[in-house]
Amino acid sequence: MTWPPLREELRGIEPYGAPQLDVPVQLNVNENPYGPSPACIADIAAAAGEAAATLHRYPDREFVALRTALAGYLSRDAGERGIAPEQVWAANGSNEVMLQLLQAFGGPGRTAVSFAPTYSMYPEYARDTNTRWVAGRRAEDFALDLDAARDLVKTEQPSVILLPSPNNPTGTALPPEAVGVLCEAAGDDGIVVVDEAYGEFRRAGVPSALELLASYRNLVVTRTMSKAFAGAGLRLGYLAAAPEICDAIRVVRLPYHLSAVTQAVALAALRHAPELLGKVDDLRRERDALVAWLRAEGYDVADSDANFVLFGRFADRHAVWQGLLDRGVLIRETGPEGWLRVSVGTPDEMAAFRAALTDVDGERA
Repeated sequence: MTWPPLREELRGIEPYGAPQLDVPVQLNVNENPYGPSPACIADIAAAAGEAAATLHRYPDREFVALRTALAGYLSRDAGERGIAPEQVWAANGSNEVMLQLLQAFGGPGRTAVSFAPTYSMYPEYARDTNTRWVAGRRAEDFALDLDAARDLVKTEQPSVILLPSPNNPTGTALPPEAVGVLCEAAGDDGIVVVDEAYGEFRRAGVPSALELLASYRNLVVTRTMSKAFAGAGLRLGYLAAAPEICDAIRVVRLPYHLSAVTQAVALAALRHAPELLGKVDDLRRERDALVAWLRAEGYDVADSDANFVLFGRFADRHAVWQGLLDRGVLIRETGPEGWLRVSVGTPDEMAAFRAALTDVDGERA
């Protein structure tokens, strides 16, 4: 047997991860480029210090204070009924939230479905939980073909349906009717997970799936503090769902999975939500300006409700990616063949990206 005795289906697989390179302009992992203020930093540091005094004890396993604060934050997008603390669950990034959902509702003999192109970690969650993975296809414009999606759900009868909205890597948002149709198609035998990691960046008039929670008990909506909240280093993801779904996740969660420090820092960040989210409107405007510029330059560009833009099409996208990197600009080589994805940064960063792309184009002409 080959050493180490790894599961056979994992042999030769490269671990997930975007390149982490020290370059002047980093626009490849969809971070919020604006960090916290000194006042916010001081509050977070004080909260972490208070938590440090309790580290000889296990943290609150049910993280009641954090769930209450997250429920209050989510309620602003949830309509009149709001979100109750017992409808909220959190973990170490939305990645762990997703993995816990697959651990609880996937597994051997069960199927997970999504629609490609989609987030590249989804099939890995399925693989790691021994869940059968099925990927349908999106339309040419990356929208969801609702009839085809419903037919696939009826055929495959998945236990879990994963629907990022806005979609990564395309930035495409789902209309509310698509969520409702798929919740009905899944029925009581499946849950529908709407991944709103980039939900705060959606354009005006685009609703959150949180508004539908009261109508569909099999609906789960996930969020993260990594993107709009400028908390990528915090590693805090969360979901809203029926209390029964949150109770089910308790069966598979690791003991005391959220540290006292994580809970304290997340609570401090939520106290500063208006500030940390204060640049979202600026990033939306920067995104829309970038889409307009790329289209004016002759590129195909996917409509985006996120803080990134997918653009193409390139006969050799790697050469373009490398050309940008050579000029100190790192973007992401991901998504359908021939396309590239760029995160939305500060005005200076976007100016550097436009200049570098213009230079690369001129060199290749």
